[in-house]
Amino acid sequence: QVQLVQSGGGLVQAGGSLRLSCAASGRTFSRYPMGWFRQAPGKEREFVACTSWSGCTTYYGNYVKGRFTISRDNDKNTVYLQMNSLKPEDTAIYYCAAANIVTLDPNEYNSWGQGTQVTVSS
Repeated sequence: QVQLVQSGGGLVQAGGSLRLSCAASGRTFSRYPMGWFRQAPGKEREFVACTSWSGCTTYYGNYVKGRFTISRDNDKNTVYLQMNSLKPEDTAIYYCAAANIVTLDPNEYNSWGQGTQVTVSS
């Protein structure tokens, strides 16, 4: 398993942008597909985006497609989530996670970051 530490997030107006970062410890980061999930108050955790170990394969939730971009820098052991054109409904706690396969299923992820709050005001 890898240890994941998130940074970024905060408060932004609708239409604005934020970038989340997720730094991993250990030299095996590049072996792991990575994902981002979010959880709004009173709602279940939902898939946002994921990427293969190389970054060549990515998937997005329909509600963020075209606005969010997942990327990774294996030299820096870091995965990013660039969020543009933010909407109030994007308000949630965002989590990064590592898995052994490329998947949208949160149950397949075995290491999680601490979460970071993203709040989008209207």
